[in-house]
Amino acid sequence: MTECAMILAAGRGERLRPYTDKCPKALLEVNGKPLIFYHLESLASAGIKNVVVNLSWLGEQIEAAVGDGNRFGLAVRYSREPKALEAAGGIIQALEMLDDRFLVVNADIYTDYGFEKLRSVYSKAHLVLVDNPDHHQQGDFVLEDGYLCNDLEQRLTFAGIAIYHKTFFERYAPGKRALAPLLQTAAEERLVSGELFEGKWVDVGTVERWQLI
Repeated sequence: MTECAMILAAGRGERLRPYTDKCPKALLEVNGKPLIFYHLESLASAGIKNVVVNLSWLGEQIEAAVGDGNRFGLAVRYSREPKALEAAGGIIQALEMLDDRFLVVNADIYTDYGFEKLRSVYSKAHLVLVDNPDHHQQGDFVLEDGYLCNDLEQRLTFAGIAIYHKTFFERYAPGKRALAPLLQTAAEERLVSGELFEGKWVDVGTVERWQLI
């Protein structure tokens, strides 16, 4: 069972401006609590012990708010990116800080997904999918017999929650790199398992979606 997770928190949040001009996305509040705090509390409740947070835009604010993670019952470390490396690039840079198998969650989602369900998943990569929200009707992947594929019909949306083995990233060099192309290639090779989550989930990507939570 994995006891390690990474929270992706380096993004600029262009569509959440002007709020993110002075506050990183991960610290935007929902019901009086920063988004990243919900994830840290949920990870701790699920039995996760160690968390890596990648930082770039206003990252010092996140580090100041979260600290060493002790208040959450976690050990938190930071992977600092002078310029944001995108999701895959950020994970690749942080690999030495992570266990062989690790959970990844985007800081800018709001969800009641139970992370404990992922701790005993042993696929090379396993993604949580949700029904397509109004702002992403085209979806990302088809879930077929428990595996992802790149068909164009009946797609679902990647929820920004996954678990990976380090070997999933071993063929890729460090640097700025998006995650979607890696996942699409792996789905073509039938290497990515998945599940559909039908609980609470919001991609806090715009001011409108944030304020509707």
